[in-house]
Amino acid sequence: DFNYGADEYDAEGNEEPKALPEGSETMPYIDESPTMSPQLSARGQESGDGVSPTPTDGLGTGGEREAGKGLEMRKLVLSGFLASEEIYINQLEALLLPMKPLKATATTSQPVLTLQQIETIFYKIQDIYEIHKEFYDSLCPKVQQWDSNVTMGHLFQKLASQLGVYKAFVDNYKIALETAEKCSQSNYQFQKISEELKVKGPKDSKESHTSVTMEALLYKPIDRVTRSTLVLHDLLKHTPADHPDYPLLQDALRISQNFLSSINEDIDPRRTAVTTPKGETRQLVKDGFLVELSEGSRKLRHVFLFTDVLLCAKLKKTAVGKHQQYDCKWYVPLADLVFPSPEESEHCPQVHVIPDHELEDMKMKISAIKSEMQKEKANKGQSRAIERLKKKMFENEFWLLLNSPAIPFRIHNRNGKSYLFLLSSDYERSEWREAIQKLQKKDLQAFVLSSVELQVLTGSCFKLRTVHNIPVTSNKDDDESPGLYGFLHVIVHSAKGFKQSANLYCTLEVDSFGYFVSKAKTRVFRDTTEPQWNEEFEIELEGSQSLRILCYEKCYDKTKLNKDNNEIVDKIMGKGQIQLDPQAVQTKNWHMDVIEMNGIKVEFSMKFTSRDMSLKRTPSKKQTGVFGVKISVVTKRERSKVPYIVRQCIEEVEKRGIEEVGIYRISGVATDIQALKAVFDANNKDILVMLSDMDINAIAGTLKLYFRELPEPLLTDRLYPAFMEGIALSDPAAKENCMMHLLRSLPDPNLITFLFLLEHLKRVAEKEPINKMSLHNLATVFGPTLLRPSEGESKAHLTLASDIWSHDVMAQVQVLLYYLQHPPISFTELKRNTLYFSTDV
Repeated sequence: DFNYGADEYDAEGNEEPKALPEGSETMPYIDESPTMSPQLSARGQESGDGVSPTPTDGLGTGGEREAGKGLEMRKLVLSGFLASEEIYINQLEALLLPMKPLKATATTSQPVLTLQQIETIFYKIQDIYEIHKEFYDSLCPKVQQWDSNVTMGHLFQKLASQLGVYKAFVDNYKIALETAEKCSQSNYQFQKISEELKVKGPKDSKESHTSVTMEALLYKPIDRVTRSTLVLHDLLKHTPADHPDYPLLQDALRISQNFLSSINEDIDPRRTAVTTPKGETRQLVKDGFLVELSEGSRKLRHVFLFTDVLLCAKLKKTAVGKHQQYDCKWYVPLADLVFPSPEESEHCPQVHVIPDHELEDMKMKISAIKSEMQKEKANKGQSRAIERLKKKMFENEFWLLLNSPAIPFRIHNRNGKSYLFLLSSDYERSEWREAIQKLQKKDLQAFVLSSVELQVLTGSCFKLRTVHNIPVTSNKDDDESPGLYGFLHVIVHSAKGFKQSANLYCTLEVDSFGYFVSKAKTRVFRDTTEPQWNEEFEIELEGSQSLRILCYEKCYDKTKLNKDNNEIVDKIMGKGQIQLDPQAVQTKNWHMDVIEMNGIKVEFSMKFTSRDMSLKRTPSKKQTGVFGVKISVVTKRERSKVPYIVRQCIEEVEKRGIEEVGIYRISGVATDIQALKAVFDANNKDILVMLSDMDINAIAGTLKLYFRELPEPLLTDRLYPAFMEGIALSDPAAKENCMMHLLRSLPDPNLITFLFLLEHLKRVAEKEPINKMSLHNLATVFGPTLLRPSEGESKAHLTLASDIWSHDVMAQVQVLLYYLQHPPISFTELKRNTLYFSTDV
């Protein structure tokens, strides 16, 4: 089943026609479906838009040439955009043309349409027309007198700031279409008008007019927003960062993208029909890649949801140059489709969950291949070597995509068979469920497709699909945003808009390695319509581009709680997502935002720290506290062998957190951690009371923060290179000798604290069946925290953010894992046993 691959899927996405002629009836839906691809138009540059020509190679290099090339490219992009803007304005004009006469007849004794109907069908068209006319009239002269002093960013910024009109248009779009359809059926005059609207041709074209249906024209504004967003991408690519237009274009892009992701959910997807022999129009509503558990093994499927049927397909292997086809695995008419409740699904096959450490290992491998690829590219390596790495990377990412999903999504056909998909994100699962349930509200007939009908339907999948590529990063273009690497700090403030009071909480998901995973969860706010969480989380980003927030109502009903531990039975009250725009997020300050979902508004703030910033170990200015102060100073002051903070946090975790799922992996609330930090730093007498009341994840987070903020790592800067060499030895005896000698070389406070922590982590891992934290998971969490060199040391290794991540981190995890898997190590034995060799490292 592996051939959803490098080019069974044409890596360039070239199966799309390069650009759609303007009047053409195939409406490009906002390009990639939001389910699988957080990039709004992941293939924006090749498909949706004909306006980005490739730069000519003859321009050579040199600063001036570069600037000239950028200027020329911007002009090309803008000229193309203006031409399509002119066509768009003509289309809007054509739509407005019948409005006046219709309004005039509305008040007579024989109206074609009522005023209400006119208002509904032509809602906001006049406003949209005026906005674009003004934009076109201002931009046109600037492009005609193009030189390096011309600025136009403010025009795009203004255009973006008026997107609210589009929101109103989109919200009304379905009703407008339905009203137009009803009026056409009941009024012959209106039917004639709406079947042939005359659109003026562009100034310099031979065609004076083309005829377009009203339905097609009403779709144009929806299509337009995507087009403007693509143009902003192109303009930014060729605008120098110090150009006055740059921040304005960036701002316009941020507004447009957030707007797009908010409406992507609401739009009617591609309105392309497949007519079945019965003469019904069958439209594709949603499609995407899902992992199916079939006969005990995981298979990647492309799933298509049509108006009345769910079809599960795989791409057939074809000879090079042959037209690609899908193979239908099974289909369920929506009239027969039910979602089994958790109780009913007990006899379903159990999900074989891949252990976390295997997934983590694979992520490390992928990061290592990425940095190898970057080195090859930087050294102008052979394309053969790069291709080989690309292939390997694809195989690894594909494995990850197949093996990481664990949330069950079960589908049952009333007439017998059940199917099981596994998803990595509850957001996605609920998108599929909602899309199906929405279609099931209509009056649906059960049916059986003949083999010919099935062939026709499966054949149409290839043309209609909206998701072309498997969501792995190796399918991305080099110039596409690699996403963010580092830490996103998110404060979930509050939510309002609930109809009745409930027990409410939120979860946060981000995408990494091409798919979404849940990263944080607020506490449950009981019995309220306006929860005030005010909780801060630190989320690690690995090439992420979107943040999703889901709001749940907690289910306390014992009968509903499923045995299957990945089943989420809590009810989703709302969900929303926003783009993480690298430029907008990377400011030092908090950036406040609101996500609207099903009438609920969730307020949150976020800021981002890139990985190299968050890797800094900064010594504390004041030496009286414990955070950022050398461990030897603290133990001497306390007259203790292990710092008080370490003993207290470990004691508390062992008392009530050792069975907590994901202990040390799930981030605690940052405000709680900061409060504990302040109390320990001030050596406040209320520490114990506060510890006993505090959420256990916050206590675990405080311990990690303490080690992360040590001015030098617990296993010291001096010994870091030796640890790296020791762990790389292949002879077990030599490795044992070296690794023990290194421990012996640590200062006493460091060594005693390390051994104390080691024994604790082993006790945590003993509870792995309950807390899901294996030795490997714990090594992944603590390895970098205990070993990562401090600023001065690591400067030498710092290159690319994703680079540092890969190789060093892998080794740091391995070092800690070595000691965790080692039989108990006692301080006195270690010190006595110096007979191996005692030369200094």
